[in-house]
Amino acid sequence: MPKTQAPTRGYTATKDQLLARLKRIEGQIRGIEGMVENDRYCIDILTQISAAQAALDKVALGLLDGHAHTCVIGAQPDQQDERTEEMMAAIGRLLRRG
Repeated sequence: MPKTQAPTRGYTATKDQLLARLKRIEGQIRGIEGMVENDRYCIDILTQISAAQAALDKVALGLLDGHAHTCVIGAQPDQQDERTEEMMAAIGRLLRRG
């Protein structure tokens, strides 16, 4: 049986970089966990949480940029409005956290 090719996504060209960045963020989160386990000062923990959130925000913005260029602009004309609404809803969710 032939193997189907994975669809092209907005992040396909930079997938390795994206995965490496997510691994670093995973390490940051583990570091925060260790800080809590070791009873570190609250402000130091909060500073690291802020850094991890900023790193995730940067990943999200990169994904949104790729999505806009590949999945929205590159969509069939009859799908562009739907894809734009979908992207704007995702942006809204990102902005409403906390």
